[in-house]
This record gives sequence, structure tokens and C-alpha cells, in this order.
Amino acid sequence: MEPYIEINHVTKKFGDDIVLDDINVAMEEGKVYGISGNNGSGKTVFMKCICGFLPVTQGTIQINGKIIGKEIDFPESIGVIIETPGFLTNLSGMRNLEILAGLRRRITRTEIRSAIEKAGLDPDLKKSVSKYSLGMRQRLGIAQAIMENPDFLILDEPFNGLDKHGVKDIRRLLLELKEQGKTILLASHNSEDIRILCDKVYEMDGGRIQKI
Repeated sequence: MEPYIEINHVTKKFGDDIVLDDINVAMEEGKVYGISGNNGSGKTVFMKCICGFLPVTQGTIQINGKIIGKEIDFPESIGVIIETPGFLTNLSGMRNLEILAGLRRRITRTEIRSAIEKAGLDPDLKKSVSKYSLGMRQRLGIAQAIMENPDFLILDEPFNGLDKHGVKDIRRLLLELKEQGKTILLASHNSEDIRILCDKVYEMDGGRIQKI
């Protein structure tokens, strides 16, 4: 079976700085892949390159048979949290996701509500996002990432700001999504998250990657 994601000899430079150094990774459908590594190791740049947010300097990233940046600009079915999710803070969580969903018009209000509930929030909450705790914002970011039912999720530190109940809820959600055949790539500083969730784990250090 062909891998769902193939990353071949990917290098990313900023000027003379090599941030990703000849990376080769293959990922199959329906599995959870973890990336661990210190800040500055290249994890976030790696994720941004896979999303198509940053062009690679050398090599190719192929998702579902299509090369990112050549055949398509972005993966066709992807949900993303990279860094702190940005929302319009004067509006409610539901209204924020309605506006985002309106850009592509793929889903209805019902699906947005369902995603918010799956992430552990109340879609009828009128409170503006400016009054959300860090954990609530993180849950809203996860709702936004899953609301269009993507085949592939990229989650950079998805447990940031969550209390222990929140961590349990989101771990359970990610395992359910895996059961549905989703492919998930996540970065976490927490070795327990990685151990519980991931089928394969890669360590990133100085722009190089190795399987643990």
C-alpha cells in the first residue's frame, strides 16, 4: 500500500540557516505519528512545510499522491493547529467557526455545533472568545481543526492550556478519530501524550529527524 504522506529529502533553509536537513518520512493512513524535540529543533517549520504554509528549499512532500507546492498549494483535506489559534476575540466561539466555515462552504451549522461539542465546549455559549480561558481557546482550536471532517490532522501542542480533564477528553477524541481512519501528526512536549496516542514517534534535533 502506498503511504498517505511521503516526505523525500526535504531541506528547508532561511538564508544560510538550515532548519530542516534532508528529512525522509512516510506515513500511513489511520495512524498517529508523534514528533518530539526541544524548541528550535524544527518541529513547527516541518509542520508548516507539510501544510504548504512554507515552501521547501529542496525535496518533495507528497500527500495522497499530490506534491505540495507543485500539483496543489495545500493538502486537500486537512485540519491544523499550529501555534496559538487566532480568533476574532469579540465574537463567540460558534460565530468564529461559522465565519471560518463560510470561506469554503463545505459544512452546515449542524456540523459546526457537533465539532464544538466533540471538543468539549457548549455551542450555545454566548461568551466572547476574549473571556475564554486558555484551555477553552485550545478546545475551540481543536473544534476548528476537525469541523470539516478532514482526513489528515496536524496538531502542534494540542494539549497546551488544558487541565487534566481536558487532556483526557482530547486524547479520547484523537483516538476516536484514528479509529475512523484519520491520519494524525502531533507534536507534544509531554512524553505521556506521545506514549498513549502514537503508533510511531520521531525525534527532531537540529533539523534532523530519527525514529524512536
